[in-house]
Amino acid sequence: MIHIAETIAVGSVEGFLNPKERARLAAVMNGFLTEETRTRFGTQRTTSIHEIPGHSQEQAMGVYEPAGRVEVPKIPDEAEQLLQHAFDRARPALSRVMPSITACRPWTYVEYGPGQHITSHLDGIAPDPLAWPRQIAGISVVIHEAEAGGAFYVESTSNDLLWHTRLDHDAQLHGYAGGSGWLTTEPTIPPTGTRACPAPGGARAPHRAPPCSTAPSSPTAPNR
Repeated sequence: MIHIAETIAVGSVEGFLNPKERARLAAVMNGFLTEETRTRFGTQRTTSIHEIPGHSQEQAMGVYEPAGRVEVPKIPDEAEQLLQHAFDRARPALSRVMPSITACRPWTYVEYGPGQHITSHLDGIAPDPLAWPRQIAGISVVIHEAEAGGAFYVESTSNDLLWHTRLDHDAQLHGYAGGSGWLTTEPTIPPTGTRACPAPGGARAPHRAPPCSTAPSSPTAPNR
């Protein structure tokens, strides 16, 4: 079970990739993303890494990426190895924020163009909290700094209405409330918004952080 503090943590790892590694990662992805592959993983794509239980992939894409984006769910082997090596190297720093982390799932490449963004959302332990490997956080790395936009936006609040006051300790649920619902649904609570523009090569590792990016070109390598 993860600790409650990990469900609201937002951390960063400066220098997650050094300049040489970032340049190599950019070169690998630039070589992979020909005009044909960019179209295949962009406007022609019909699947998404995001899921909404009870809804189709098309519906999920419409909610999370209403203006589209480039999304490559399986990046080239060299890029994957480079990022996994960086994750292993950064484990001590990551573990200070989220000690329950044991491994890093395969990375995904995403890129936003003009007018594109990711809809604000909660990254939960899901969609199935009992599925293995259990997702407890997301991590992403900026490869190129956007000419404009590209900010990472986090909303937070201390309002008591946001939190359930009772946890279901049923052993069959592994200590989670049904559907991993730590949070209630209360859209009227006014949040505090924080914008950040992470430096290229740095990593951000949020659990519940809604990023909102609009940029001429803002490629990142996120891991869910």
